[in-house]
Amino acid sequence: MSKMGQPAKISRSQGENGPSQGERISTLDEGKRTYTLFQGHSGPVYSAAFSPFGDFLLSSSSDSTIRLWSTKLNANLVCYKGHNYPVWDVQFSPVGHYFASASHDRTARIWSMDKIQPLRIMAGHLSDVDCVQWHVNCNYIATGSSDKTVRLWDVQTGECIRMFIGHRSMVLSLAMSPDGRYMASGDEDGTIMIWDLSTGRCVSPLLGHSSCVWTLAFSCEGALLASGSADCTVKLWDVASSTKTLKTEDTKGSSANRLRLLKALPTKSTPVYSLRFSRRNLLFASGALSLSSS
Repeated sequence: MSKMGQPAKISRSQGENGPSQGERISTLDEGKRTYTLFQGHSGPVYSAAFSPFGDFLLSSSSDSTIRLWSTKLNANLVCYKGHNYPVWDVQFSPVGHYFASASHDRTARIWSMDKIQPLRIMAGHLSDVDCVQWHVNCNYIATGSSDKTVRLWDVQTGECIRMFIGHRSMVLSLAMSPDGRYMASGDEDGTIMIWDLSTGRCVSPLLGHSSCVWTLAFSCEGALLASGSADCTVKLWDVASSTKTLKTEDTKGSSANRLRLLKALPTKSTPVYSLRFSRRNLLFASGALSLSSS
């Protein structure tokens, strides 16, 4: 799989891969906005994730490595090597210290910040592992793949304990509900599925996007699901009413989906690649703005 259309979130490096060679940290001031530029990867960066307290940043790249950066020291601390191909996604666990990665080499891996080799290797997908997401209790991770499946893995054993089948195209995004009962997955065709983790059953598909669903995020109380897409929209879904239909054999197709779609927020011709709710339930979105169209 190629991550075409998804921009690098950290700039491409000018040096080698080692943790003490090739990285460059620059603080730039553009008017009232100051930002720090971390450079160290030898290829495009596909994913970046902050630790729960914001003192560390992980980045994953087409150079097959993951880098750990200190946001306090503005320094590259570690370069993790283990994957054989590009690393599409990296995510810190909810408690920090541990993190998970997803790669073109068809594996997901569990890492500890203080060890340069992975603790667990999750193998079983038939194609790229495109996205990874931690369960809120940190005992499980979910992976989405180009093989159109989602798998749930036991972190302690590295074993796949459940497979979720229903998508008709590659799975590009995942999100866990705050109570740990449900999981949302989004695919290349624009379909979102809400899954009951205890049974493996799809509660309901959510239809509305016309292109790839790149990102998903539950609100703090879990009543809303936000989705961001290559169709240049953010959509808000009423997940609370969706999960109430769990014991109903049939929802009424598209009419039920229209009821669950609360709001569609168009952007300025900007694909949406990342969404996050703050603790106050403010929704932040980021994407790729074409300067020619701005």
